[in-house]
Amino acid sequence: MANYSHGGKLWRLCIPLTGLLCSLFASAANAADTTPKNVIYILTDDQRYDEMGFMNPEITTPNIDTLAQQGVHFRNAFVTTALCSPSRASILTGQYMHNHGVVDNNKPAREGTVYFPSYLQKMGYQTGFFGKWHMGGHSDKPQPGFDHWVSFAGQGHYYPVIGEDGKANQLNINGKHVPQQGYITDELTDYALNWLNQRDTDKPFFIYLSHKAVHADFKPAERHQDQYADVEIAVPDSQANTAANYKGKPMWVKNQRNSWHGVDFPYHSSLDVQEYKRHYHQTLSAVDDSIGRLLDWLEANELSQSTIVMLMGDNGFLFGEHGLIDKRNAYEESMRVPLVAYAPGYFKPGTTVDNIVANIDIAATVLDMAGAKKQPEQFEGQSFLPLALGKEVDDWRDELVYEYYWEFNFPHTPTTFALRTDQYKLIQYHGVWDTEELYDLKNDPNEMHNLINDPKHKDRVADMRYRLFSGLENNQGEHVIPYTEKYTHGAVYREKNRSKAADFPEPWLKQEGDENLTDFFVPKPQRDGDH
Repeated sequence: MANYSHGGKLWRLCIPLTGLLCSLFASAANAADTTPKNVIYILTDDQRYDEMGFMNPEITTPNIDTLAQQGVHFRNAFVTTALCSPSRASILTGQYMHNHGVVDNNKPAREGTVYFPSYLQKMGYQTGFFGKWHMGGHSDKPQPGFDHWVSFAGQGHYYPVIGEDGKANQLNINGKHVPQQGYITDELTDYALNWLNQRDTDKPFFIYLSHKAVHADFKPAERHQDQYADVEIAVPDSQANTAANYKGKPMWVKNQRNSWHGVDFPYHSSLDVQEYKRHYHQTLSAVDDSIGRLLDWLEANELSQSTIVMLMGDNGFLFGEHGLIDKRNAYEESMRVPLVAYAPGYFKPGTTVDNIVANIDIAATVLDMAGAKKQPEQFEGQSFLPLALGKEVDDWRDELVYEYYWEFNFPHTPTTFALRTDQYKLIQYHGVWDTEELYDLKNDPNEMHNLINDPKHKDRVADMRYRLFSGLENNQGEHVIPYTEKYTHGAVYREKNRSKAADFPEPWLKQEGDENLTDFFVPKPQRDGDH
């Protein structure tokens, strides 16, 4: 079995030193090194925030762990839309979905959209893209901002697939199609390393390595097919304890349990969700190997000290939490993602950042790492580089807006808006007859106790509703609900003999003599700027 575990020079050097000397060493390196950095940005598909070995005892990821232990772990990293194409568009444009307009996996980017690697090119960077584009539609054609291009149509394939024409599926290499040769995670890493070996060594480089892994249907590399065979995959409490889970939950959550994205009828099958997660773990291992190969190449070419390596997921994934699978919704397992950054001699080893960071921050952060003196006006995010360096940032956000728009092909998840702060999360649903949700994340991290009807939180709910509405305003000063053309009825089926439809929320059911029916008529609070 291949072993790509990477040691890391700075970490080994710091082990015998006192914590103070190690800290001084890192600080001195930070102060001395002001040159533009090479950047390798690694994006995984559907990797949830806790799918890293140092956070999850069910798995082993030595190279991902290296990035965190010898670099920075952002413990509160989120996406602003938990869906492939909108999230990737937010990464590349630095904008919320309501501004970049890639509303779902079918909608392509607007003509003239500028992606942040174009700004790197103007700064003299060589830029290369390797992997899954899948940002609106299924095109694999080269995109603006990249000098070198390796991609594939749509979701791609883990292993070569022979079509009806007798030919293997294709990769697009700078506009020319060639057959996929092997396991896609390894092959994309090969292409990235080959490009690094052939680049102009007088220029800094930026790599965007966008893995297909770990998107379903999970298929591990052959060397990992028996991995974790004896590991017990736990069933989430919120899946098993249905009475506690559905108390106070919106109706759509219980109804989705018996659907394409629910544990009772997953992908309209009898799939064992916990066994499915085992394959997910196995498939991630090749990504960890890929990171090890990149770290070893940097060390062998004496570029470890001048390169920043980042790993991030494009959205999370539920494996039974609240009786659901997949993403799209605003629960933590869906919208929260892994984010780690590694740069020996630049970032202090073992740094953790608790501030809320997001996919809309990647563009600004990479440009900051490259030495940009000014950020483009299109960016709505902020550079989190100062946070990674341990600096205080007075104007950093203390809350984040989340948005997901209903898709006709997966009609069981409604249009969802959320406002997440350090402690509370308010979730609203648009266009459906269902309840809002409010969670105290510090006291209820698994989002089991909906506080939306608790009188103690009435003022908080009113204020968060207002801030959420304000945050969803686009750059034209409008609140627009976008959608794409419907051409099928979507994944609407249910199993007749599995879980039944939800009842309406108890607080909505009028009792004899109940006069507490005035919420609908409560006037909007007056605020500055109201007319």
